Amino acid sequence: MILDHLHTIRPRLAALGAALLLLAAPAGAAEIATAIGSAEVPDAPQTLAVFDIAAIDTLTALGVTIAGVPDKLYLPGLGEKLGEAEVVGTLFEPDLEALSALGPDLVVVGGRSSPQLEAVRQVAPAIDMTIGDATLLAEAKARIASYGALFGKADAAAALTARLDDALAHARAAIAGKGTGLIVMTNGPKVTAYGAGSRFGWIHDDLALPAAATSVTAANHGEAISFEFIAEANPDWLIVVDRAAAIGTAEQNARATLDNELVHATTAWRKGQVIYLPAAEAYIAGGGATSLLHVLEVITAAFAGAA
Repeated sequence: MILDHLHTIRPRLAALGAALLLLAAPAGAAEIATAIGSAEVPDAPQTLAVFDIAAIDTLTALGVTIAGVPDKLYLPGLGEKLGEAEVVGTLFEPDLEALSALGPDLVVVGGRSSPQLEAVRQVAPAIDMTIGDATLLAEAKARIASYGALFGKADAAAALTARLDDALAHARAAIAGKGTGLIVMTNGPKVTAYGAGSRFGWIHDDLALPAAATSVTAANHGEAISFEFIAEANPDWLIVVDRAAAIGTAEQNARATLDNELVHATTAWRKGQVIYLPAAEAYIAGGGATSLLHVLEVITAAFAGAA
């Protein structure tokens, strides 16, 4: 009973904490926690430009209106929700002239656009809301709370966090006792592996999936591996991110790359326990609220269906 009560109030406490931080700033301004420390921003900004897909994902899920976006949004259906937004550059390179014409009260960068923070600040107040790899879930929840407080969406933020916590609990329950896993990303014919503490390591760290290979380096771009490595690790589950599919290139897809005798010999392949994660959600929008929910749904369904 007490645990159920805590599960209910934790999201609201997080949102309240973010709100108190915002209230501590001078009138007309708010203080918000960013990837590089606390920053002062305009209170309740009306015109918002966002260059980070994870941030666009979460803000859209909270019902925040976004006026300026990159030219490509990658996530299925996101373009339809933001059809009236102005294009103000690319994921890597803001168009400062277009941004200036938009006249945003606040600009959000993160991840791939984070190196452009100072350039964007020539046009408008800007913050870096990059979500770190090693603490992805904790930071994703922190971003939900901060956005909720800043944009007057605290109740929506609490509800979204509760949905995420529920999805995490279901995923952990489905995974428990179902064997080991190896997380790989294909990039055409190339394969890299990800262990605990890495870009996709939250699947091990936060979902308690035992690693089939404990020696994998926690690197942002993964550790280059061979098919022999996969065969020797012999995971019960092979969890796959297809980079080519995520970014929309014509490179060989993950299914073709992994379709060989060495991979066929693994328990994962023989038992049909190869999970292809939603590519753009996992690779482009890591930490975005809706993307996380979709990834968790796919993982939970696969593990729950196994004996």
